[in-house]
Formats: sequence, C-alpha cells, structure tokens
Amino acid sequence: MTTESSQESTTTTTTTTTHTEDALESRRRALARIDNAPLGWRHARAILVAGVGFFTDSYDIFAINLCSSMLGVVFWENSGSSRPGKVPYSADTAIKVSTSAGTVLGQLLFGWLADRVGRKRMYGIELMIIIVATLGQALAAESRAVSITGQLAFWRVVMGVGIGGDYPLSSVITSEFATTKRRGAMMAAVFAMQGFGHTCTGVCQLAVDKMWRVVIGFGAVPACVALYYRLTIPETPRYTFDVARDILQGDADALAFLEGGSEGHPDAIKRAAVLQSVTVREGLPEASWLDFWSWYSKWKHAKVLLGTAASWFFLDVAFYGLGLNNSIILSAIGWSGGSTVYEYFYRNAVGNLILICAGAIPGYWTTVGLVDILGRKPIQIGGFIILTITFLIIGFAYHALENSDNGLLALYVVSQFFFNFGPNATTFIVPGECFPTRYRSTSHGISAASGKIGAIIAQCVFGPLAHRGASGGLNSQDTPWLNHVMQIFALFMLCGVFTSLLIPETKGKTLEVLAGEDLVSAASDSSLSTPRDEGRQNKSSESET
Repeated sequence: MTTESSQESTTTTTTTTTHTEDALESRRRALARIDNAPLGWRHARAILVAGVGFFTDSYDIFAINLCSSMLGVVFWENSGSSRPGKVPYSADTAIKVSTSAGTVLGQLLFGWLADRVGRKRMYGIELMIIIVATLGQALAAESRAVSITGQLAFWRVVMGVGIGGDYPLSSVITSEFATTKRRGAMMAAVFAMQGFGHTCTGVCQLAVDKMWRVVIGFGAVPACVALYYRLTIPETPRYTFDVARDILQGDADALAFLEGGSEGHPDAIKRAAVLQSVTVREGLPEASWLDFWSWYSKWKHAKVLLGTAASWFFLDVAFYGLGLNNSIILSAIGWSGGSTVYEYFYRNAVGNLILICAGAIPGYWTTVGLVDILGRKPIQIGGFIILTITFLIIGFAYHALENSDNGLLALYVVSQFFFNFGPNATTFIVPGECFPTRYRSTSHGISAASGKIGAIIAQCVFGPLAHRGASGGLNSQDTPWLNHVMQIFALFMLCGVFTSLLIPETKGKTLEVLAGEDLVSAASDSSLSTPRDEGRQNKSSESET
C-alpha cells in the first residue's frame, strides 16, 4: 500500500515537473518570438491603436491654448474686466492647470491598476473618460450656480485623469508587444502622434473661427474611433507570464498577437497543472507593496526611477511652460495681434502651426528614425544640452534678437525641434523599458506624474514671472521678464543633463535583461531539479574535491 502511494506520488511529481519544464520553455519561446518577430502589420496596428490616443491627448491638452482666446471674446468681451475680450489671468491659469492636475492623478492611478489587474482590463477605460469629459466641456455653459470657468476646470480635471491613464498604458503595452530591434522606434512613433494632434488644433481653429465648442468637441472623434480596438487588444504576454503567472495562457496570447488574434486558448488541463505548480509560483516574484519597497530600496534600482522621474520633471517645466503659453511667445516674436478678432485668431493659429510644423513634427520623426541607432541616452542628454544652450542664448541676447529679423523665431523653432528629438520623446520611452514587468506601469506612472507636477509649477509661475515689472501687471501685453524666464528654463535643462546620467541605455536589449528578470528563468531552472539530482550533484562535487 505504501509502495503504491509512493509510486503515485512520484508519477504526479514527474508529471507536474514535466508540465512546469514545458511551461517555462514555452515562456522562453514566446518571448523570443515577440522579441525577434519581423516588423509587420500587427505592430503597425499596435502603433496606430496606441497612437490615436496620444493624438487625442495632445489635441485636448493644447486645444485650450487656442480656445482661451475664443473664450475671452465670447464670455468676457463686455464683462467690464481689466482684460476685455480676454480670459482673466486667474481663470486662464485655473483652466490650464486643471488638466495637468487630473493627469497626475490618472498617471498614478492607472499606472498602479495596470500592474494590479492587467493592461487589457484598463486599456480603453481611459478613452471612455476622455470622450465623456470632452463632450462635457463642449456642452458647458455659464450659469448662476457655476461659472464657465468652474465647469471647464471640472471637466478638464476629469479629462486629465483619462489622459494621464494613457501615458503608462500606451507606453507599456507598446514596449511589451514590440520587437527588441525596433522597440524604440515603435514607442517613438506612438508618441509622435502628439505632433499631429497639436497641428490639428491649429487647423481646426482656422476652420471654425469663434466656435470654441466645435474645437474642443472634435477631440472626442479620434477617441471614439480607437475605442473598439483598445477594448479588443490582447493582454500582453509579459504581464500574463510574470504577474498573473499564467505561463500557458501567455504563450497562447503571444501566438494570437503574432497571428492577429485577440486571445489565445491553451489546453485547460495542462494549464491547470501549471497554475498549481509551486515551482512556477516561486520562480516568478509576486508583486506586493513590500516587494516594491524592497526592490526600490536598492540604489541600483532606485537611481533609475529617480533618473526617469527627475528628467521628466525638469523637461516639463520648460516644455509646458512654453507650450501652454504660446500666445506670449508669439507676441514676443511679433506674430500676434490683428485689426479684427478674426485676424487675431488667424494669426494665432498660423503662428502655432509654424512652430509645430517647422520644429516639433520634424523632431518627433527624427527620433523615430534614429532612436534605435543612436540610443535613448545620447539623444536625451544631447537634447538637454542643446536646449540649455538655446535658452541661454535667448535669455542673454533677448533684446538683440527682438530687433533682428526672425532671429527669435528661428531659435524658438530650434528649441521645439530638440525638445522632440530629445528628452520629450525619450522620457516617455525609457520608463516603459527599464523596469520589471510587475512594476513597469506603476514606475512609468510615477515618472510621468513627476513631469506633470513640473508642468503645474511652470503654468502657475511662468505668467507672473514673464509679466514681472510690466506697468499693467498680469493683464499687460508686455513681458519684460521673459528673458529671465528663459534663463531659468536653461537651468532646468542643465539639471536634466545630470539626472539623465542615472538612466540606463536600453537600445538593443530585451525587457527581461533590462529589468534583471532573465535571472528568474535561471532560478526557475535550478529549482526544477529533484532531490535525487541534487544528491548526484553533491556526490560529484565531493569526488572533485
């Protein structure tokens, strides 16, 4: 009786070990297939599905920059305010800052949830939030209970939550589905859709004049188009392998993605056996707050998170400080004003289009072409250095440039180019690559939220500093301190150079190598050995001694 039960136990152990060995081998094969797959339509589809979200995000963020002028004409033309025909400074700041505040919440919340419940479950929810909030803004109206400022600020906080969720989700999903050789280009192409979204805001304004509701409401259209595809995208195999620890399902999902399907269907009996395997559960670390703090308590891991978060913070201080106050920059370079309100809107829209098309879009796509050749770190550090020099030139030679023909415009276009062929793209790419799967989305969310905190600081401080010393204060068109603001931005860019030294170079390396998770497989292999095998190894070791 004892012999029979022993034989049954041995058979069960052998069967489970065989299933586990097969499962771990399936994990290796599946990741190798994804990492080495030729670039094809399935990757193009992933880029488009994620990229449409960034098109929408950029459109919605920067549309308010142009609509602010329209809102002033519609709601403050005859208000008796100190800025007739313009949005009061406090209201303008509240509307713009509210988006970044919501974005911080969304990046932290969705980043954590994507690691907790899965990328697929959360992907699409953020677009639903954006659609609802965009329509809410378009339908907002002045009332006795709530002002137009309050309504727009509320809906832009809600919209910001959706936009914030898109950052970690799109970055991580793209990186986990991408091939190793072209991963940087795929992620950069997703991010480059921001340039087209920003361009579309200017084109839309040219077409609709004072119809600010149409300009804002149009942002819901691309989101509706992408929603179905986001809801049907498969779970990333890396999440299924390393967080859900369902190896056979991950293998099936990897095959489904490469074949254009939405979900894999592994053998149910074999899958159940592997899910119950203690070896698999022990071989793959489980995500928890204790493990999170343990991981980042080590300097070699903490310095990477510090590098990505601090670099994004320093970048966004200048990027959003300038980007959401383009009207001030356009006025400084002489591209503003107009004899009629329509001419004013026209020149404002065309001025923005010039800056975007001449500088930003070429910068985005130069990154797409060169990021997997030059590497992320050289592009980021080089971009910060050139931006430091550019802002120093503008700051210290500002008055001479004002009197030159388009000198200030040329330098500002240069800065837009190296924002995007530089840290604006790479700060998005690197956090999606260098962290372990179980904390990749959370860490990306923390990094991105740090950037948006910098954006909030910039939006609250840029205006008062630029108008410091003006006779009309914040309501004046004069910006006597703009040169000093550019010098301050140069200091932030210089700080970005040093924090960028903390990040690793991720070019040409698998996500597992970057996160140290390739050691998990080796640990799992050693844990698969039976006591009999260990005894043989010990005897061999003794004989050699």
